[in-house]
Amino acid sequence: MFGDILSDLAAGLVGGMGIAPSADLGDDCGVFQPSHGSAPDIAGKGIANPIATILSVALMLDWLGHPQTMLGAAMIRRAVEAVLSDPINRTSDLGGALGTAEMGRRVIAALA
Repeated sequence: MFGDILSDLAAGLVGGMGIAPSADLGDDCGVFQPSHGSAPDIAGKGIANPIATILSVALMLDWLGHPQTMLGAAMIRRAVEAVLSDPINRTSDLGGALGTAEMGRRVIAALA
């Protein structure tokens, strides 16, 4: 319970739950997911911010620790940063109008 509270508070420092990745790490295994979890209240509506999920992939790639996966993680973070640097690229939780798919497409385009 306290971990959930702390993660919610920490997410506010980076812009909100929609962009906060997370990792649950054991000695040999890791689970990577957005801090907000599955957000069942908005599932299927196309309004969820995919950035936390995308950044969770970057965390996973870093955790794997191979030069190629770490390069991939850096590429993902740079793409997200490039997309979010333009105020037009915002989902509703960040005060914008983009949907889930469109935000994802913009991050993919920034990877190229």
